[in-house]
Amino acid sequence: MDRFRFLTAGESHGPMLGAIVEGVPAGLALTEDDITLDLARRQRGYGRGARQTIEKDRARILSGVRHGRTIGSPILLELENRDWANWTRVMQVEPLTDEQAAELAALAAEGNKRATPITRVRPGHADLAAALKYDFNDVRNALERSSARETAARVAAGGIARRFLQELGIEVWSFTAEVGGVALDPSRATRSRDDADASPLRCPDPEAEAAMIARIDEARSAGDTVGGVFEVVVHGVPIGLGSHVHWDRRLDAALAAAVMSINIVKGVELGLGFEQTRRFGSGVHDVIEGRREDGTWVHRTNNAGGTTGGITNGEPIVVRGAVKPISTLARPLPTADLVTGESVDKAHYERSDISVVPAAGVIGEAMVMLTLAAFVLEKTGGDSMPEVLDNLARYRARTGEARPAPVAGDGSGGHARPGRG
Repeated sequence: MDRFRFLTAGESHGPMLGAIVEGVPAGLALTEDDITLDLARRQRGYGRGARQTIEKDRARILSGVRHGRTIGSPILLELENRDWANWTRVMQVEPLTDEQAAELAALAAEGNKRATPITRVRPGHADLAAALKYDFNDVRNALERSSARETAARVAAGGIARRFLQELGIEVWSFTAEVGGVALDPSRATRSRDDADASPLRCPDPEAEAAMIARIDEARSAGDTVGGVFEVVVHGVPIGLGSHVHWDRRLDAALAAAVMSINIVKGVELGLGFEQTRRFGSGVHDVIEGRREDGTWVHRTNNAGGTTGGITNGEPIVVRGAVKPISTLARPLPTADLVTGESVDKAHYERSDISVVPAAGVIGEAMVMLTLAAFVLEKTGGDSMPEVLDNLARYRARTGEARPAPVAGDGSGGHARPGRG
């Protein structure tokens, strides 16, 4: 059974989104304000749409916390959908009465888009595949859950993971590395983390950001959308999270799956990623410099992105996500009708963003943090924060100690400390 896990619930235009986070040790200081900061970061960014002016996301903690500290039980979070007020009849949970059904039918006949069933499936969305899988004839049933609005609940859950990791000295941040083919230049990345976070695209390179904004404006003028790349960086992770012994215990695989699960992400890289395929091995593999006096192991470079063999190696974790252009276009693409199967000139359109790369980076942070929290607890165990912190401190100390030279046939089986496990 997984020690740490989370689930989300809710639809884009339903009354609320929910998240339940299980396995958080007791004694972690946690308030709603700790979660609100990342929710606000998710809503910002040049190129966002009208939905962000409606929603003012704040998560309510409904269980698992008492007097500002976790108590070891599941934490339940609730995020209100303020736009629900405009969708109450369309998205109501209870069966429609005859009068309510007639009301919706009349609204649809008048051209009300909210009341009208959706059959013109949108290219790039889950519409067609999900409708066929779940036997729907109205795409609304699939659209509401597959919407990126669900990621607000992930970010709220990630805020809990952030607080946990902060207590262990682990810090996670992201930035926009590329938009519409315009990439930042590391030599010009002069902004601090705080300054980059406050900038329109959360980019540390001001010159590249200006060109990125121009690309977004170009897409907006054409009724189009634009994608890009975000990068998540993690500092302070100990050596030894993950494992090489089974595929499903490899941390790099779990991180890739977590980031790829974000609705708009179509590719994931760790470290140099695909760039490694263009170099000789001598220009890829990180030379190990040795162990310092303080016990830390040092690599000359970090091309591997902080993991080797599915295990953290002590260097910063570097994960990048490739963000496709948003699928909903102001000038919709041709498509087909779900019911008739015939082609139509324009797909269904609901309001949309132009670019969401900065927001996707915040969601990427959340997924990375939630993954790391699970792997940390797998390594350390512990039901309370003092126990987790003590276990981690003793483990860090062991990995920094000098090891006795092995002696063939001494019966230790290659263990550095026979009897210590």
